[in-house]
Amino acid sequence: MLQQLTDEGLIKRRDSDGRYEITPQGREEAEWPSRMQGPGPRSVEGILGDMSSNISYLEDLARSKNPELLQNTKLIRELANRLSKLGEDS
Repeated sequence: MLQQLTDEGLIKRRDSDGRYEITPQGREEAEWPSRMQGPGPRSVEGILGDMSSNISYLEDLARSKNPELLQNTKLIRELANRLSKLGEDS
C-alpha cells in the first residue's frame, strides 16, 4: 500500500530516517471530499434554494418521461408528504 501511494505521488519516503510523509498532492487529495461539501454551515434559505433547483431538474425529467424518475414515484410521494408536514408544523 505504501508503494502504491508513493507511485501515485501522494506520499514520499524521507531519505533522512526512511519514514513516510504526505506530499502536497496527497494533502490536496485528502482535503478534496471536505471541499465538495461547501463552506461551513448552510442556511435554511440555501438548502431550500438547492431543493428548488433539484425539483426543477426532476420536473424536466418528468416532461421527458425519464424511466428512472418513473421508477421512483413512491419515494417522490413520501418526500412530498414529509415536506407538506413541515409546512403544516411551522
